[in-house]
Amino acid sequence: MTTIAFIGLGHMGGPMAANLVKAGHEVLGYDLVASLRDASAQDGVSIAASAKEAVARAEVVITMLPMGKHVLAVWADVLPAARKGTLFIDSSTIDVESARKAHALAAEAGMASLDAPVSGGVGGAKAASLTFMAGGSDEAFARAKPVLEAMGRKIVHCGPAGNGQAAKICNNMILGISMIGVCEAFALGEKLGLSHQALFDVASTSSGQCWSLTSYCPVPGPVPTSPANNDYKPGFAAALMLKDLKLSQEAALAAGAATPMGAEAAQLYALYAGAGHGEADFSGIIHFLRGLGAVEATKA
Repeated sequence: MTTIAFIGLGHMGGPMAANLVKAGHEVLGYDLVASLRDASAQDGVSIAASAKEAVARAEVVITMLPMGKHVLAVWADVLPAARKGTLFIDSSTIDVESARKAHALAAEAGMASLDAPVSGGVGGAKAASLTFMAGGSDEAFARAKPVLEAMGRKIVHCGPAGNGQAAKICNNMILGISMIGVCEAFALGEKLGLSHQALFDVASTSSGQCWSLTSYCPVPGPVPTSPANNDYKPGFAAALMLKDLKLSQEAALAAGAATPMGAEAAQLYALYAGAGHGEADFSGIIHFLRGLGAVEATKA
């Protein structure tokens, strides 16, 4: 059993902390939102009075927070309260620069650290089937892996500090681009008189096959578990996809990389979210690509 502090008990962090409890670890949790603290308490998480209290006797600290500025603020606040040698893991999706700054903060305080963002959405968090993309030293990764395996199915060491975030940003840029491509194909197929099932049966077994089609098909019917069959309630909200695409474009600018399709995907998701659909699943952008207005898209 490992004593783990978990800071950030939201849609992703709450189920992840619950799975650590199920795996037999002692989990000390904290979140600014009282209702999230209460929900995690029901899952067996011991709720601390503050983030500092949570980390004070932890062997491992995991953060799952909205943005890089939040991660840096929390780490700066709690690092002095942690025991020397504590392993800090950040599973938030943030910019690479902030991730590397967080590693530097940990190193200065005498702590090991890992950036380990996830893929798999809320469903993966609940099912303990997430993919972790980790950046940091070999030693930190080896220490973290048994803990991460309680929350995920695939644990990949992507290289040194910040490379976990780099992998996550690149992966989600592929996802955003591919979803738009799949949505455009279904919108075109509708105009040409193709049934959704016919197009799916062809593309899912041909050169158009991709995860956005076979696991997350953006139209009702072919993939019963996709959000399209649940009124596009989010497994992964459009606002979060927009956040990740913006991160990809910031990284591309900093690295001098050309990502024209990533840039176009970011613009389309910005328009979709700006029309009031940020809380819908990101596959719901098919409504927008069909040319429907904001009100019609909501009802579609």
